[in-house]
Amino acid sequence: MTLAIALYEPDIPQNAGTILRLGACLGVPVHFIGPAGFAATERAFRRAGLDYLDHVTLENHVNFAAFEEWRRREQRRLVLLTTRAEMRYCSGFEFRANDVLLCGRESSGVPDAVHQAADVRLRVPIRAHLRSLNVAVSLAMVVGEALRQTGGFPDG
Repeated sequence: MTLAIALYEPDIPQNAGTILRLGACLGVPVHFIGPAGFAATERAFRRAGLDYLDHVTLENHVNFAAFEEWRRREQRRLVLLTTRAEMRYCSGFEFRANDVLLCGRESSGVPDAVHQAADVRLRVPIRAHLRSLNVAVSLAMVVGEALRQTGGFPDG
């Protein structure tokens, strides 16, 4: 079983494209939890020039309930990346190969019900007077640490 990324109702296509490229390059599947705030179709991504699409495993879930059904069936731990978390991702947290790293909408995060459904909530530490990092940047930092801990980096 490999680490996975999940995007909750993504609303910025450029970030989604960057995250798909991250998944392709590192061999990490990406799950879109709909509805997205843009046309999240293979055709739309190809038209946008995402030449990495053939190298990423992309799964679409019509909504969070469908995603949760998949996640529970696969027995995966849900790790929410959120600015509302107390625990920092780099402060001794032990990632597992079956983790799904979930990011919320760039504009509003995730609703309370999704927040509560997470098994673990982590944050990327930043300076106190700033709101947040770009979701793709934050995710790349956490994916890197999770792959390091689990030995999941590709051999290339």
